[in-house]
Amino acid sequence: MNISVQAIYNWYRNAIRNPRYRWWMVLGTLVYLISPIDIAPDFIPIVGQLDDIMILTLLISEVSQLLLDYMKQRQNKTATPSTKEEQTIEVEAVSVK
Repeated sequence: MNISVQAIYNWYRNAIRNPRYRWWMVLGTLVYLISPIDIAPDFIPIVGQLDDIMILTLLISEVSQLLLDYMKQRQNKTATPSTKEEQTIEVEAVSVK
């Protein structure tokens, strides 16, 4: 079974962007960071902290992207005019002398 880093990243990104699983993924990531059970245990000098840093960076980048998307969506919602159709009034022009 060949699992690449890119495949794991794509899976994580798709899962965190799904509104149904978003908060479960954030909670699971935070539990993973706190938990002593890791892919690379924290007592191994550099590698132990490196996996936590990578996962924390991924979490922060994805959550910040979600917040930016939410703010843009909210801004577009307030900036767009109402959906009522504009009514055109036709008037005949009369010259005034």
